Amino acid sequence: MTSQKSNTKDASASSGVWRSVRENLGLIAIALVLAFLIRTFIAEPRYIPSDSMVPTLHTGDRLVVEKISYYFHPPHLGDIIVFQPPEQLQKKGYPKDQAFIKRVIGEPGQTVGITDGRVYINGQPLQENYIAEPPIQPFTQVQVPENEFFVMGDNRNDSNDSRYWGFLPRQNIIGRAVFRFWPFDRIGFV
Repeated sequence: MTSQKSNTKDASASSGVWRSVRENLGLIAIALVLAFLIRTFIAEPRYIPSDSMVPTLHTGDRLVVEKISYYFHPPHLGDIIVFQPPEQLQKKGYPKDQAFIKRVIGEPGQTVGITDGRVYINGQPLQENYIAEPPIQPFTQVQVPENEFFVMGDNRNDSNDSRYWGFLPRQNIIGRAVFRFWPFDRIGFV
């Protein structure tokens, strides 16, 4: 009789352990699926690899990039966006999965040009209190095509941007930089 009670106790304990393991594995699977969905469709962390956005962003800054708003409206003038390199950059050897970060300067239908160190949108000078210094190279006025954008780095004289490789197709945009979470002394919205 004692041996039968012992076997029942052992089987019950073993069953409880396996139930606990299954529950934990289920929770881990749910957490992984949620993390994947959040990163794919809602927001993801990114780091800044270069000085092209100085003084706004510095090399090594860590950002949260939100992906939801552009499902409902297009990027706007002044938005800081993260994007996959367009075909022109891929032809120059940049991998498709390398992310770039720049500021939207021209929206579809607008004209963009640079004269005497000033960026002009539709013939009007753009007020830019966020740049490192005025651009030293002139840029002949161009019109931004439908579903494309003209982007530039805030460090105008040290930025690989639309002046050199052309327009950015909307489908290449990953999301909008919204919050810097590293370094701690510069935490805040961008």
